[in-house]
Amino acid sequence: MVGSLLRERRAGQHARVGFVELFFDLVFVFAITQVSHGLLAHLTPMGALQAAMMLAAVWWAWIYTSWVTNWLDPETGPVQIALFVLMGIGLVMSAALPHAFEETGLAFAVAFVAIQVGRTVFMLWAARSDAMLVKNFQRILVWLVVSAVFWIAGGLAAPEQRLWFWLAALAIEYVSPALYFYVPGLGRARTEDWTIEGGHMAERVGLFVIICLGETLLVSGATFAGLDWSSGAVWAAFASAVLSTVAMWRLFFSQAHESASHAIMHSSDPGRIARKAYTYSPILVIAGIIVVAVSDELVLAHPGGHVSTAAALTLLGGPILFLLGTAVASWAIWKTVAWIRLAGCVVLAAGWLAVPWTTPLILSIASTAVLMAIGVWESLRAQRV
Repeated sequence: MVGSLLRERRAGQHARVGFVELFFDLVFVFAITQVSHGLLAHLTPMGALQAAMMLAAVWWAWIYTSWVTNWLDPETGPVQIALFVLMGIGLVMSAALPHAFEETGLAFAVAFVAIQVGRTVFMLWAARSDAMLVKNFQRILVWLVVSAVFWIAGGLAAPEQRLWFWLAALAIEYVSPALYFYVPGLGRARTEDWTIEGGHMAERVGLFVIICLGETLLVSGATFAGLDWSSGAVWAAFASAVLSTVAMWRLFFSQAHESASHAIMHSSDPGRIARKAYTYSPILVIAGIIVVAVSDELVLAHPGGHVSTAAALTLLGGPILFLLGTAVASWAIWKTVAWIRLAGCVVLAAGWLAVPWTTPLILSIASTAVLMAIGVWESLRAQRV
């Protein structure tokens, strides 16, 4: 029966993440690594913009799939086959990513469109017994087909023109949920109709963050392995890199993460919270983690000497993006302002004034200390409550 492809909803329980979903996520370990390495190789304003666009595309492909597997049962054969197909296409997309603005642009565009449109068509078939879901994904398909025109056109265009086509495509994809996928004749969706399972969504996003944090450790470990271990500066840079990753893990997977999962599970409109807190705001968190990974590699390679502008921007900008992302999520879920995290952003931004008189290692230690101090402060405050 077709309806059996949909998850069974049990009140008070959240659906566990299936092993096939974790298997699917492995493709995105590769994709995140490609984005990180691409940014490291092109630490320029244009390189940063292109890396941001590739990250936005990778995240969008992943989060849309997570929404789909929130509704579908990944233990069923057809759903697993669909995920395996998406994995294969995702590997092509990831492989094409480093040179997407050069010779592999069309391959990247075709692969990305195949993921977005193909998954949506599958969802229309798999959920055809649910009229609300079908109508919702009909709207989504219209938006994705429109954006697909710009993705393919960009892939066919000359490299110097590709950027504008793909910026338009990303704008279409990212604005569509905010406009409730409005389509003339089909109307607009209502978040109340997005009957997602909140605990599952929170866990899926948490696992993606783990992927990104793991990538920072891989970068740090691989770089450290090829350096001179007799240097105290190298050891200090490695310790700072590991501690910054641990601090980000602690700040994301704090008690607030569990509270967020509980809040969305018991919300009267979980679709609205999921759209804001688990669809849009995590992109800042993930971007911050990737930039921190780049800064770790830069500091490990050159802990002493003058701090270049690019290195300073990654050392200070990465933690700022991460903290801003968590603060935005806090506002989206509870309408509360994460003052201590915003204060941390101000302190990090003020660190720019010290750049001419410091070294990459000292700036790295300072930014790590800010992240750790915020974690300690929040832990102490939670104990007092």
